[in-house]
Amino acid sequence: MGCLGNILWFLCGGIWQGLAWTLAGVLWSITIIGIPIGQQCFKFASLAFFPFGKEIEYGGSTLSLLANILWLILTGIPLAAAAVLNGLALCITIIGIPFGLQCFKIAKLALFPFGAKIYSR
Repeated sequence: MGCLGNILWFLCGGIWQGLAWTLAGVLWSITIIGIPIGQQCFKFASLAFFPFGKEIEYGGSTLSLLANILWLILTGIPLAAAAVLNGLALCITIIGIPFGLQCFKIAKLALFPFGAKIYSR
């Protein structure tokens, strides 16, 4: 379901989540201090555009924890809330459940993106 799922995902809502991550990256990159956070946003935008066939491994260092706290307060909660609401709406139908699960995967990433690594299956 990887290729077909990604195409359907992109056309039916993934574009909006990817654009939200891209916008967050642009806003964070306005300042010099925010550039590393903006780069992470751009990396995760690719996941939001095409999530099927990708796994996320969480981990990190103390610096990742500090960045996650700052991220959570300023940007993470709105992105996670949007992904959760989208996921709940998609899970109403049986056909939408796989897409809703991808939304929940993105919502978890939206809360704690730093120290996370994306792997293709």
